[in-house]
Amino acid sequence: MAVLVEQLITSDILKPARYLGNERLAVHKPWNTATIRWVLTYPEVYEVGASNLGHIILYNILNAQPNQLCDRAYLPGTDLAAKLRTTQTPLFAVESKRWLTEFDILGFSLSYELGATNILEMLDLAGIPLTWRERQKAGSREQGAGENHQFSFPLIFAGGQTATSNPEPYADFFDFIVLGDGEELLPEIGLVLEEGKKALLSREELLLDLAQIPGVYVPQFYEMGEGGAVYPLRPDVPKRILRRVATPIPAYSIGLVPYVETVHDRLTIEIRRGCTRGCRFCQPGMLTRPARDVEPEKVVEAIEAGMRATGYNEFSLLSLSCSDYLALPAVGMEIKNRLKNENISLTLPSQRVDRFDENIANILGGTRQGSLTFAPEAGTQRMRDIVNKGLTNEELLRGVKTAWEQGWDKIKLYFMIGLPGETDDDVLGIAETVSWLQRECWAKGRRSLNFNLTISNFTPKPHTPFQWHSVSTSEFKRKQNLLRQEFRRIRNTKVNFTDIRLSAMEDFIGRGDRSLGKVLRRAWELGAGMDSWYDNVEQAFTAWGSAIAEAGLDWKYRLVENGEWNLFAAGSKEQEAGGEILTQDSKLTTPDSVLGTRYGLNAPLPLTVLSTPLPWDHIDTGIDKKWLQEDLQRALEAAIVPDCSFEGCSHCGVCGTDFGHNIVIEPPAIPPFAGSFVPDTTKAQRLRVWFGKQGDMALVSHLDLMRLFDRVMRRAGLPISFSGGFHPNPRISLTSALALGATSSGEIVDFELTQPMDVESFREQLVSQLPTDIPIYNVEEIDLKASAATQTMEAAEYLLTVSTVGAVPATQWQDWIATIKAKNEILSEHITKSGKHQLINLRDRLFEIELVEVDNSPTESKAVLRYLGSCRPDGVILRPEQILSILEIVVSAEFHLLHIHRNRLVLGI
Repeated sequence: MAVLVEQLITSDILKPARYLGNERLAVHKPWNTATIRWVLTYPEVYEVGASNLGHIILYNILNAQPNQLCDRAYLPGTDLAAKLRTTQTPLFAVESKRWLTEFDILGFSLSYELGATNILEMLDLAGIPLTWRERQKAGSREQGAGENHQFSFPLIFAGGQTATSNPEPYADFFDFIVLGDGEELLPEIGLVLEEGKKALLSREELLLDLAQIPGVYVPQFYEMGEGGAVYPLRPDVPKRILRRVATPIPAYSIGLVPYVETVHDRLTIEIRRGCTRGCRFCQPGMLTRPARDVEPEKVVEAIEAGMRATGYNEFSLLSLSCSDYLALPAVGMEIKNRLKNENISLTLPSQRVDRFDENIANILGGTRQGSLTFAPEAGTQRMRDIVNKGLTNEELLRGVKTAWEQGWDKIKLYFMIGLPGETDDDVLGIAETVSWLQRECWAKGRRSLNFNLTISNFTPKPHTPFQWHSVSTSEFKRKQNLLRQEFRRIRNTKVNFTDIRLSAMEDFIGRGDRSLGKVLRRAWELGAGMDSWYDNVEQAFTAWGSAIAEAGLDWKYRLVENGEWNLFAAGSKEQEAGGEILTQDSKLTTPDSVLGTRYGLNAPLPLTVLSTPLPWDHIDTGIDKKWLQEDLQRALEAAIVPDCSFEGCSHCGVCGTDFGHNIVIEPPAIPPFAGSFVPDTTKAQRLRVWFGKQGDMALVSHLDLMRLFDRVMRRAGLPISFSGGFHPNPRISLTSALALGATSSGEIVDFELTQPMDVESFREQLVSQLPTDIPIYNVEEIDLKASAATQTMEAAEYLLTVSTVGAVPATQWQDWIATIKAKNEILSEHITKSGKHQLINLRDRLFEIELVEVDNSPTESKAVLRYLGSCRPDGVILRPEQILSILEIVVSAEFHLLHIHRNRLVLGI
């Protein structure tokens, strides 16, 4: 039988605060006032999903629509998933705590080829049939339990880069798929759903209406033909589905400040969408055209408003290539000047090394200098020209040297192996390039330049010029070994290689057709999940391999492993040795017979194979397939195509009515530098605050609570003092950490301010920014020279709820307590941090203990005990769980600790 969700979110699961849904700026709209109820789900753990910018933007946009609400769900940890299954409780949305089956529409972000198994896991946990056929069979007009639902189950859709690129491997699982940007598309879908719900349309009728919206692909109205190509089943749906394009709106990026630390624990503002660099391997660069700059004023306004609203101490500017945003130095300096007294840092996740200069170096970091990441992609100029990277050796050196001269001693570099036309010299060129950069960036008395390298295996992606290319896994192994041997001779480098089998599986799924749906499902049934690639690669690979074999598609996977599943699927010796489609001197106009001879083919290769329909050709990304073919030819000639945002049009086909045009904003003047942040270490006043942790806040850890107070002080605009040194921190001092799940009415935190404040004004400003589950009981000014509360703790008073088997009268509990009080010594073995065993006398640490109340049932006796025990900063502490040890030693019975509440902390003078 299902249980209440709140009963499952307890301190015995990892990071229970993941599932609370009470974050700062979360939206709680009344359930009964909404006509359409959405759930946006991110099929990964909360720390990944809650910090995803697209997730936040769409969540805010949908909640801005009248008559609609949007809740959220994430992949639960394995511990909570086990609880859900054991109690037969369906997966829930984090804010309303309602089951996912109660909503009208459920959307998944699919941004990774192998991420579909996590989606199937979530659907299964929610009690929703996995495929659209199974949901359709459930009956389109059955009433949901207790709700006026039109369908048995919500409509299930997917979006994201992988879904836009090639939705076919996942077509069995979704009622529809959204292609491209969702800012305008999802509200349009909501309006159609609202009208369809009022008109009592059937599931099929509603999907047919949705199929008329540009950007909505309904797989059940299409069928797979020969070779995996897709064709419509009916005349009233489009033959090709248009990718949607929207203009970024920075204001919607402000929201969701989690209590737990997330992967990107900062404010993120998008400054440019789309990239026209034309790197031939890069799928995002092809699927996000045209490039669209955000107006600098809107970026600055969003950052300033966002930092005030969230309390973050770090922000990030996001784009596929941040340094192609010409206004970056001006925007960065303007923000740095405006927020220079607030200990703020700026990070850039992606930037081009050829555009990295002193202007950009000056705006990065803050009080904490973040890492720098560049992606040369290839180790030789020839290979960078083949992939159209648009980067010369001179530009690479200039960018890296600028970073080194500006103080960076560690730099991350990304390279790829297995690119078309690559030779062993190109592979070894990666090591040569790194060694050369180290030699050029050396000076006596200066620390050597360290590199952290990631060398990935090139995986061909749909809708790119290299979509017809493959490399065998044996070739990847050989090339990785070449580099491993070479880097043994190079110091100050850490090299990471991508798992070869993972790359092959990404390729197999990413360029697959509808026949792979059964593989995905079976792989999930056998235990494959995205996390398992990192936690247990062998288990995951075994699951995928078994699923492929059971589907009878192992022959097809072997083509991928052998590097044969491509345009020139012949398995020639030359291909296996070099993994290349054509040599550099080849032309697509070469006679078929010559090509057949050159590549050892058994028969002449018809060049029309370039135009053979592919499983993703029905997706209209705006880029002409003919242009991709021509760009492949240019790659073979190592010909560069200029960036059309800044030079002439490349005639890729995107620009026009459907997709718009490149929007490049001229950079404003860079403001004068107003000076670096100097931490204000003035200590003018110290305030001591007594507060509580109640309700949901009991599930927030001590470290997360410390981060919360930092953000609260920022949002409240209170004049907090900072420590000195290279990494100044706010002078906020919390007392002894409270056990996760324990409530309290006796916590203490000290604040040191740079200027005196009225105590009541301080209290009001603090309360205005704190969650309601952190009540403030008292604020008191103390002497600046007084010791911190953490240094003067002597004891702590707790209320413990404990239980034991069977009904136990209150008199018996009183006798047990009297026995404890009568003893002078109660010894317990303790293991130190160094692993040593020692006996400690728990009775010496117990000052007071008494029975508060008893509640008996035929099978269990619950008692509330109050105790006062040692709680000193030197580690002499009587912990609540040690009271159970005392009881068990004295009574020789088993006890369970049900709840901990800290009444107060006792401070010395």
